[in-house]
This record gives sequence, structure tokens and C-alpha cells, in this order.
Amino acid sequence: MDGVTVIECAGIFAGPWTGTLMGDFGADVIKVEHPEHGDPLRDGLHDEQLGFKTLGRNKRSVGIDLHHEAGQELVHELVADADVFLENFRPGTLERWNLGWESLSGTNPDLVMVRTTGFGQYGPYKDRPGFGTLAEAMSGFAHLTGQPDGPPTLPPFPLADAFAGLYSTFATMFALYWRDVHGGTGQHVDTSLLEPILVSLMNSHIVEYDRKGIVRERQGNRVTNYSVPRNAYRTADDQWVALSASSSSIARRILRIVGGDELAEDPRFETHRGRADHADELDERIGEWMTRHDRQEVLDTFEEHDAAIAPIYDVADIFEDPHLREREALVTVEDDDLGEFTMNGVFPKLSETPGRIEHAGPRLGEHTIEVLLERTDVSDGELERLYEEGIVGIDG
Repeated sequence: MDGVTVIECAGIFAGPWTGTLMGDFGADVIKVEHPEHGDPLRDGLHDEQLGFKTLGRNKRSVGIDLHHEAGQELVHELVADADVFLENFRPGTLERWNLGWESLSGTNPDLVMVRTTGFGQYGPYKDRPGFGTLAEAMSGFAHLTGQPDGPPTLPPFPLADAFAGLYSTFATMFALYWRDVHGGTGQHVDTSLLEPILVSLMNSHIVEYDRKGIVRERQGNRVTNYSVPRNAYRTADDQWVALSASSSSIARRILRIVGGDELAEDPRFETHRGRADHADELDERIGEWMTRHDRQEVLDTFEEHDAAIAPIYDVADIFEDPHLREREALVTVEDDDLGEFTMNGVFPKLSETPGRIEHAGPRLGEHTIEVLLERTDVSDGELERLYEEGIVGIDG
């Protein structure tokens, strides 16, 4: 992505996640933040902005107040020779600031503008405040998550935001490819938080309901429509493992481990339908076997039989896993504020153009002087005046 310039006017997670991914692969990502408050993610854990250190990596921070006309003019100058503009304000907000699509594309017809909101730029819900939690609820995800006798369950992390950021990233690349390879123009991308998780996770449920009227209910850790046995099991040392048998061959291996040939060759369990009809019995047999073995013994036994299983990790386990370390899923970086610390690595893995982490998230306004002198017509004197008026923010 070297040579691609991204202007990021977005906060929290979904919009900035696209900027992070593009920055990981070489784009010059200029993050425009309010000069006093910055990205709300900077209010993170223990006053150390830990979340922003990851999400803001490889970006340059410029403090500009978009409420002021002078600040809006600076953004137009930044956009004039940029490739991508990321934003996640509620619909109509940027239009009020002369920074909507019609205005910015007038400044730069080749611009790809990526707009992320809760419910999209049009539709009956477009003006509603939108967060990932609402998308996780309305997509059907929460309805299906949890135990059968328990409430719908929301994820304890920004799942819908992550999906939206990923969709916006490849939509941006589609748009750049059309512009640069096929001689196209700039365009705007309309991403909602709701639709990516709906399209990605609920696709089979949509067609099932349309053709058969099926409304799936919560099954806990089971998914009997395509994998039996499948569940989370507690081991003798009070640890947890997860297994899945999406194919009959894997199912036979699992049943042979926990019940020998008698269980593995039982004609009731020969087909997926048969296993689904007897899921309770299989869970009981597997669960009882698990209680007699420590987790590592369970994992070693399953590996010997080439049966599908994995430990259920907490974050401390993740830090100890040699596979994740070797693949640099976790990497150690140096930072002026935190010193040496660990964050997630770059993914995906590309053989010829791998991504990289040049630095963790910067201080608010750390690059204001550098970027504005480099990419706008503002002079030193004008910059000093804008700073005194609170229109731009400068670190230090």
C-alpha cells in the first residue's frame, strides 16, 4: 500500500480498524482527531490508552477541530491528494461541516470515501444512534448465542465493529482496484455495523427460514445441524476443551477414544442424523471420559488419534502458546510511553509484501506540525495562530 494516503476521521473501532489494516501494509494513514479529546478510545484502560496503542499503530495523529471552518478547510487540503477518507459519524454530520461526499469528491474526484454507521446512510433506521451491541442483537447473533434455558447473549468484545472494519477494508480495495486498474473514478462506500455480521454469520439461517420456515434457537455450544458431537467439556484438572466432529470420520475417532470400538461402531452413530438424534447420550459419554483425564492428557490423546480438539484459552494461555508466538500472532514493540510491550501481530501473512508495525499508537497531535506543513499550504505563522485559537492540537 506504499503510496496510498488514507485520511481517517473515525473513532473507537469499526472505522479505525480499516485504517489499522491499511497502515499495517504500508498506507500513510493520517488520523484526524479532535485536538482536545482525541479518539474516545484514548480514554482506555488505566489511563494508559492501551487499546489505542494497538488500533492507532502505524498512523500519524493530527489534531483538527472539524467544527470550525478553518479546520474543515485543512481537511479539504489533506483530501486533495489523498486516496481514501474514512469516517464514522452519524449520517448528515459531515454534511453540516462541509465534509460530506458531495463536498469532498468535488475537491478530489478520485477519492474513495468509506462511511461506517450503525444502520447505513439510508433506510428507516439511518438516523438512529448505532453501536455494535445493537447490530449483534438485530442480526440474530445474540438470539442464537447462549444456553437453551438462558437469555440471548451478547459478546464481550466489539464483534460487529470488527466485521464492519473488515468489510470496509476489502470494499476499499475493490474501489481502488476499479479506479486504478480499470480507469474508474472515486466512489463512496456505505458500511453499516448491522449488515456485515448478518451477511457473514446468518447466511444459512436466511435461506432456511425463507424455504422451510425454520427459526433456529439457542443450543449452547452445540450445532446439531452440522456437527455432532460438538461441545465444550471440563477436564479433570478443571480446565476446558472444545471439540467438533463435522465429518463422520472425525466422529468415529472421537468415539473410539472415549468408548472404544463398541461406541465407534455403534450403528446409531454411523450418520450425522443418527448422532444428532442421540446428542445427549454422546455428550454424556464424552463428558464423563473428560472428567477422568487432565487437559494435557486429553489433548495428547486426541492428537495421537488425529481427532479434532482444542484447549479453551484465556488470554494468559494465548501468551504461552508456541504456535502463536512462532507465527507472530503476538509481537513485542517499543513505545515511548509504555516501553516494551506486546500487541497482536499483523495478519494476513503475505509472502512477497508482508505487513509491519513501525510504531504503536501515537500521542494526540504528535504529527500535526509535520503533516500540515507537508500536505497543506499552511505557514508556520498560520499554524501558530490556529493552535492559539484551539483549531489544531499539537503534542507537547
